[in-house]
Amino acid sequence: MASLKEMRNRISSVKATQKITKAMQMVAAAKLKRSQDAAQNARPYAERMSAVISNLAAGVSGDGAPRLLAGTGSDKRHLIVVAAADRGLAGGFTTSITRAARDRIQALVAEGKDVKIITVGKKAVPPLRRLFGDKIVASYDLSAERTLTLSVAQPIAEDIIARFEAGEVDVVTLFYSRFKSVVSQTPTAQQLIPAQITDAALAPDLKGAAYEYEPSEEAILETLLPRNITVQVLSALLENMAGFYASQMTAMDNATRNAGDMIRGLTIQYNRTRQAQITKELIEIISGAEAL
Repeated sequence: MASLKEMRNRISSVKATQKITKAMQMVAAAKLKRSQDAAQNARPYAERMSAVISNLAAGVSGDGAPRLLAGTGSDKRHLIVVAAADRGLAGGFTTSITRAARDRIQALVAEGKDVKIITVGKKAVPPLRRLFGDKIVASYDLSAERTLTLSVAQPIAEDIIARFEAGEVDVVTLFYSRFKSVVSQTPTAQQLIPAQITDAALAPDLKGAAYEYEPSEEAILETLLPRNITVQVLSALLENMAGFYASQMTAMDNATRNAGDMIRGLTIQYNRTRQAQITKELIEIISGAEAL
């Protein structure tokens, strides 16, 4: 059995850990509000960008369609972009994303597809490297970035487009966690190339008037499609950041509660041990006095 001093030291250690987890919970809660607002503010722009591209794509067909929209006509080579966290202590946030990506990669490999992987965030690398180390072609560390802007997403988008234009890949899919609420983040797979045409994107109601684009739909799409990839990547990173802080706040709250339960249990054990020791000493004193 541990001595009273060892038990006091352990209680002090757990109390110090509880202070750290409580502080991290408060920091995550403060950052969650800003991250949540940023993610929600980015959604309308990303959704509207997709709607505009869908409307423009309705008037483009055949050989005139941009390659980012039409694709290569093949789905043999896949690029999987996995966006996760740069830090830990957030429960199963990164695990849920990498698990969804892992399942997709394994399914593609089983079908005989050629798969390449780009990781965004340090925590996405270890679990994927263990299984698909030879398939990781690039990794991006965003831990030094204080704020997420288009300049952060631009290099990632340019890398994706460059690999597509070089003929290295046919289909590009982005995995990230979509923020729904503090207790719910959904791992999401979004196809970036070829660009997805959403049925929800309806043409504007011009009440029978005819209209035409200047310049042509093809020329507008050639400009918008690369920018759309950057916007979608940035939107995914913002969603990830909000989900990360929500997961971290929940994880640190659970850790703080568990530390409190441990402190109470250790305190009860300490008091019982101390009482038993005092009782033993009293019995020894009384027995010694009676012996005299």
